[in-house]
Amino acid sequence: MNYRWNWGIFWQVSPDGAHTYFQLLMYGTWWTLCTAFFAWIIALTFGSLVGVARTTPNKWLSGFGNAYVELFRNIPLLVQMFLWYFVMPELVPDSVGTWLKQLPNSSFYTGVVALGLYSSARVAEQVRAGINSLPRGQRAAGLAMGLTLPQTYRYVLLPNAYRIMLPPLTSEFINTIKNSSVVLTIGLMELTARAREMSEYSFQTFEAFTAATIIYIVINIIVTEGMRRLERGLAIPGYLGGRIKKPSLLQRMRLRGVQ
Repeated sequence: MNYRWNWGIFWQVSPDGAHTYFQLLMYGTWWTLCTAFFAWIIALTFGSLVGVARTTPNKWLSGFGNAYVELFRNIPLLVQMFLWYFVMPELVPDSVGTWLKQLPNSSFYTGVVALGLYSSARVAEQVRAGINSLPRGQRAAGLAMGLTLPQTYRYVLLPNAYRIMLPPLTSEFINTIKNSSVVLTIGLMELTARAREMSEYSFQTFEAFTAATIIYIVINIIVTEGMRRLERGLAIPGYLGGRIKKPSLLQRMRLRGVQ
C-alpha cells in the first residue's frame, strides 16, 4: 500500500466552498472547548454538592449521594448520550419534547448536560475522598468554634480539601475534554467529527487525525500546566496531603541551632 501524504490539504477549500479544512478543524476545536468547559462547570458544581452530601451525618443525604454516583458512574457515557438525546424528549410532555427537538444546537446542549452529569459522579467521589482525607479534628474544631455544619464545610473543610484534590481534578478535567468526542454520535461537529469529515471528503485520513491528535495534546498540555501553576499558588507551606509535613533532618538540626 502506497499512501500519498499531502500536508497541504489543510489549506485546500472544503466541499462547502467557503472554508478550508484547517478552518473546519478550528471550528471543531471551538465546539470541543465549549462542550468541555460548560460540562466541567456542571460536573464541578453537582460533583461538589453530591460529594459533600456523601460525607454528612444525614443518612438521607448520604444515601442520595451514593445512589447518584452509582447511577451516573455505572452507565456508559455513550448510552447516557443516547438516552438524553433520543429518549428524554419522548418522556416529557409533547410540547416540551417538541421544543427540545427543535432547539437550535440541541446536540450541544444535550452533550453538555450528559457529559457534565457523567463527570459529576466521578468528581463527587473525588470530593468525598478529599474531605475524608482531612484530619477529623478539623470538623470538630469548626463546630467547637460555633460554626454550623454548612459553615464548617465552606470555611474549613472544602478550602483544604480542594487543595488536595487539584491533581485528580486536573485528570478529570482532561478526561472531560477527551470524552467530549463522544458528542459526535448525536451530531455535534466537534474536533473528532471534523477530522472524520475531512477524512471522508479528502481521503487524507492520516493527516486529518494526526492534526486532531496534536490539537488534543496541545490543549491538554496547556490545561495541565495551568493547573500545576494553580496548585503551586494555592499550596499551604508545610501542609501536604491533609497532614503536616514533617521537617527533614537538616531542618530539625537548624531549628535546634546545630550548624
